[in-house]
Amino acid sequence: QVKLVESGGGLVQAGGSLRLSCAVSGYPYASYCMGWFRQVPGKQREGVAGIDEIGRSNYADSVKGRFTISQDSAKRTLYLQMNSLKPEDTAMYYCAAIHWSCSLWDDADAMDYWGNGTLVSISS
Repeated sequence: QVKLVESGGGLVQAGGSLRLSCAVSGYPYASYCMGWFRQVPGKQREGVAGIDEIGRSNYADSVKGRFTISQDSAKRTLYLQMNSLKPEDTAMYYCAAIHWSCSLWDDADAMDYWGNGTLVSISS
C-alpha cells in the first residue's frame, strides 16, 4: 500500500522559510514523478513543483527562484524548500505521485497517490 505523509508546515512571517517533507512508503515503481500541490479554499489544487526519478524538476512560475524541490532516494523522502515566502503562498500543501513521466507534473487529476496535506500559513 502506497503511503505519502507530509510534514513541516506551520506559520511563518512573510520573507521567511519553511521546508516541507513527504515520507514515501510502499511505492512499487522505479519510474515516477512526484510533486507538491497546494490548495486554498474555493480554488483548484495547483501544481507547485515536480521531480522525476533522475532529478529533473519543474516549477510553477509563481514559485520559480524561491522554492526548490528535491529528494533523498535512500530515505524515500521528498522535500520542498520554500524561501522568501509570501502571504499568497498560504495554502494546504500536498505531496503526490504518478507512475508516469513528469509531463503531467502539474495535473492534479493525473496523480495516482496523495498525502493528507500540511498547512502553510504566511503572515504579512
